[in-house]
Amino acid sequence: MACILNIETSTNVCSAALSVDGNVVWEKASYEGHSHAALLGVYVEEALREMKAKGGKLEAVAVSSGPGSYTGLRIGVSLAKGLCFGLGIPLLSIPTLKLLAHTAIQTRLIADALYCPMIDARRMEVYAALFDSHLAQVRPAQADIVTETSYAEYLSSGKVCFFGDGAAKCQPVLAQPNALFLENIYPLAANMAQLAEEAYAAKQFEDVAYFEPFYLKEFQATIAKNKVLGNHS
Repeated sequence: MACILNIETSTNVCSAALSVDGNVVWEKASYEGHSHAALLGVYVEEALREMKAKGGKLEAVAVSSGPGSYTGLRIGVSLAKGLCFGLGIPLLSIPTLKLLAHTAIQTRLIADALYCPMIDARRMEVYAALFDSHLAQVRPAQADIVTETSYAEYLSSGKVCFFGDGAAKCQPVLAQPNALFLENIYPLAANMAQLAEEAYAAKQFEDVAYFEPFYLKEFQATIAKNKVLGNHS
């Protein structure tokens, strides 16, 4: 019986869930945004108390690995690694776009459609990938600048479902009959349970010391113009 703590902090939603054999027994989530640093530790403490009250023992920690918010991913992965190191248990990583696609397929299955999870990046840019209805990856994750011709080769062949916090801004641009937009699909820790259980059974463990989130694009701090121009006045 695998008891796994699931952590998800890749977007504005902060969530944690406790699962046993792939079934969620406890979960908490906040949709308020910018609350990861304050809430995640509290959620994890509550989850561990719940587990101890039921006589369970934590076997692994699963964390959503990105892409997504640089700060959010750092918070989630740092806490997950700390728990795994301190307790001497395995670390599992679940790709965020795969998690989103899994959620959409489980709740809004459309036969023969492709699923395109989108995480908001900046302006008209999104982090996106494509999966079929069996969660097989059709196109790997990449940063897309969305235009009228984006995903044309897929939309010309059949229906494509777009969802995630980056999809709404793309809807006016991708106004095609085969483009379907699904609302209220979030990356939640509770929806990681099945994927985490499968990864645990397959012993797909990460190196706790060296594992890093999949940012897709590295964080870039803005440099003041006077520094670039050498003007220190």
